Amino acid sequence: MSLKPPIPEEIKKLTVTDIVTMGALAGSLRDQLEKYIEIDPYTMPDPFSDKDDCNYSVIIDREGPNRIVAMIAIKKDPLPQLAWNKILGERLVKLQLPKQDAAALKYEMMPKDTNNFYPYRRSGRIAGYIMFAFQVCGQH
Repeated sequence: MSLKPPIPEEIKKLTVTDIVTMGALAGSLRDQLEKYIEIDPYTMPDPFSDKDDCNYSVIIDREGPNRIVAMIAIKKDPLPQLAWNKILGERLVKLQLPKQDAAALKYEMMPKDTNNFYPYRRSGRIAGYIMFAFQVCGQH
């Protein structure tokens, strides 16, 4: 079965149970990620500017592909990629998507205009930005 990123209409159909599951999975993901990166304690403006140099991905729940666990904007940088297979395990999967699609999904999950993403660092440098499902406080 080929997984595809959800579309905004699928996000509108999430139940409270889905959102709770997403939040729990996001907490586990954050714990796993912190073994490989440093996540800043404060959020920054969303990375969807015309000048950003990022590749966008969503991390979804394989058991419920409409459940977005996290959204990541990874800087186009020569740093080696993270060991995503180790980090994600069997249940989660990372799917790349165009910036416009990522922005539409972010807006559906987090209607607040900005400051939804935590910067994360590798070797002391910001390597990307991440938004977790446990930050979801409502739907658009």
